[in-house]
Amino acid sequence: VQLQASGGGTVQAGASLRISCVASGRLPRTFAMGWFRQSPGPEPEFVSAISWNGGDTYYADSVKGRFTISRDNAKKTVYLQMNNLKSEDTAVYYCAADPRGNWYGDRMSWWGRGTQVTVSS
Repeated sequence: VQLQASGGGTVQAGASLRISCVASGRLPRTFAMGWFRQSPGPEPEFVSAISWNGGDTYYADSVKGRFTISRDNAKKTVYLQMNNLKSEDTAVYYCAADPRGNWYGDRMSWWGRGTQVTVSS
C-alpha cells in the first residue's frame, strides 16, 4: 500500500488549506484513512480519521470545528480541509490508512510520507 500526500505549504494564521492523500496498491475493499501530524517531538499526534464509508469521522480536540475530513472512494483519496489555521498547527502531516475499516483510537497500519504545513503568525 502506498499513500501519497500533497497540498502542504506556508500560509498565514487565519488562512485555509486543503491537503489530500491518494492511496494505491493492494488495498482491501474497506479501509479507514486518517491524518496524523508531527512537530518536533517524539511521536506523531492524531488529527482526524474517517471510516471506510465516511459514516464515522473523528477529530482531535485541538482541531474540532476548524478541520473537516472527507474521502472520495472512487478516487481512493482522503482530504483534510483546514480552516482558521493557527501557528500551533505547523507540523508535518502524515496520511495513514488501516484495513480494519474504522479507526479505533490507535496507530494505523499504513503510513505515507508527510507534507509540511507551516502557519506563520
